[in-house]
Amino acid sequence: MTAQSPTNTPGGGAPQRALITGGAGFIGSHLCERLLARGDAVTIVDDLSTGRRANLPPPHPNLRFIEADLKEALRALGRGERFHEIYHLAAAVGVDLVLKDPFNAIRINIEQTQAVLDFALHASPAGGPTRILVASSSEVYGKGICEPFAEDDDVVLGPTTLARWSYAHSKAIDEHLAIACARHRGLPATIVRFFNTVGPRQVGQYGMVLPRFIRAALEGRPLEVFGDGRQSRCFCDVRDVVAALPMLLASPACAGRVFNLGSDRPITIEELACLVIRVTGSRSEVRFVPYDKAYPEGFEDLRARRPDLTRIRQAIGFSPSIPLERTVRDTAASVAADAARPVVDTPPARAPRPEEARP
Repeated sequence: MTAQSPTNTPGGGAPQRALITGGAGFIGSHLCERLLARGDAVTIVDDLSTGRRANLPPPHPNLRFIEADLKEALRALGRGERFHEIYHLAAAVGVDLVLKDPFNAIRINIEQTQAVLDFALHASPAGGPTRILVASSSEVYGKGICEPFAEDDDVVLGPTTLARWSYAHSKAIDEHLAIACARHRGLPATIVRFFNTVGPRQVGQYGMVLPRFIRAALEGRPLEVFGDGRQSRCFCDVRDVVAALPMLLASPACAGRVFNLGSDRPITIEELACLVIRVTGSRSEVRFVPYDKAYPEGFEDLRARRPDLTRIRQAIGFSPSIPLERTVRDTAASVAADAARPVVDTPPARAPRPEEARP
């Protein structure tokens, strides 16, 4: 664990203190770099179940990493710990992971969110309450009765007998918890529904389509497109996404509200596969795989998933700027570098000892 005392900001004052749960993950690690660059003192809590040590930036005087189960880490930090901002990104992620172990995915998502919200209520520094961002998902929209998806739309989820919908249910509960804390306990909580965030450091082992395509293309294997490939998604570069997160927390008007975050430019999955082949210069072919071969029986997929970005544009002027072709190119470089990196066994996660809890 890195547990060095944070330095002061260039202006001489104490740096703003930020906690990122799941900070060794794909989105969290990019956010960490951005917060360090603006002079924050950043604490990361990650059990490395899906996050990776290799995602963390080099040792930095303003960075503290705690490898532990989130609830155990929060108990060890205790109520004497103070943060200006908390970014709650830790979750069970990826369709493959959720379908294989829905019980654990549900438990992790709800219990960890409850724990971090309770912690935030008592982690406020002098000068105001802790601001917290709770990561949600476009999966909350379920079958999507309207298109594009707007934050106040009704949601329609499939039956509870299908594990495919368990993730959406769990993230919806997370949103209810955060909104209740905002409305009834005065906690400035902002909810963000991520739409298909992609980019460097994303891995395909949990079902994420772009890194899965890229790895296949680099290895000369067929790119497997599930279904007929005509289903469309909107892919947004992680670097555009993490630029928006601190802006949302900085605006008091965003507290207690839900925001879609992503791109609203659709592309079919077949077109995405062809783009990957072209950008990587691969000779791979596209192979179509029926859903009943790729997923358990009864799996339902949406034909289109596109967010309405009106609310976030009005709130912070958000507009994605990185073209998808560049994202594919940069992600391919990341996948290639990752494949060349030696495999290092990761020791089991542990909670911090009391003497490690504070810098």
